[in-house]
Amino acid sequence: MDTNRALSAFSALGQQTRLEAFRRLLRVGPSGLSVGELAAQMGVRDNTMSVALSVLAQAGLVTGHREGRAMRYVANMEGVRGLVDYLTLECCAGAPDQCAPLSGLQSLTGDIIMPDTKNVLFLCTGNSARSLIGEAILNREGRGRFRAYSAGSHPGKGPHPFTLDLLKRLNHDVSGIRSKDWAEFATPQAPQMDFVFTVCDKAAAEVCPIWPGQPMSAHWGVPDPVAATGNEAERRLAFSEAYRMLYNRISIFVNLPMATLDKMSLQQKLDEIGKTTDPS
Repeated sequence: MDTNRALSAFSALGQQTRLEAFRRLLRVGPSGLSVGELAAQMGVRDNTMSVALSVLAQAGLVTGHREGRAMRYVANMEGVRGLVDYLTLECCAGAPDQCAPLSGLQSLTGDIIMPDTKNVLFLCTGNSARSLIGEAILNREGRGRFRAYSAGSHPGKGPHPFTLDLLKRLNHDVSGIRSKDWAEFATPQAPQMDFVFTVCDKAAAEVCPIWPGQPMSAHWGVPDPVAATGNEAERRLAFSEAYRMLYNRISIFVNLPMATLDKMSLQQKLDEIGKTTDPS
């Protein structure tokens, strides 16, 4: 986190309603709270709470997703850790082991914090459909336990219009959806990936960069909806089918008992998911 982003985070937390809302979201963990739930708990108007959460979201401290007509927010642990890292980067005269109590983030709030968020990268060629869909699904279904990203080896000009239409119709937040080059995630400054999933055959056959931290990887190939032919309804159906396949696989992934699986068993599960077309 750079100084400007840190200042934005501190500014967002420098107001009583926003600070208290942020603390409550940290306390409840991955399940998060809706705007209405937070407003009722704190005795403020819904629109006041909505504005407060928008400021926190802009500062990267919370993330929100739509559930029907309601917006539900969770604490963005990556942003919180970035802020703590910024504060403790040169602490204790260059002896970071002295700052060990801060590693759990407990000192920031005094409350118990959710388990470490796992970073997941969905990778394809154009980053205009399948990988973006995977990113959107996991960021909602992961409930704060996973932070999803996506990229392409040869990204296009932007998300396919049918991708955006589909995600909007299914109440996904598309405000941050964009096509990205995989080089963004191969630098030392990029988030360290725990999992990398390729979702198209072309990406699986290409030489990928060496990802920091040696993440676990698997191929979850999905037919390319962008290549679909026919009338508009038939082409849109191809996007819906890609969404269905990815949703089924991601649903299995987020429910894996990762704490009880050794690395070899987890890799086997990830490979099996890539062969899944319907819920198990």
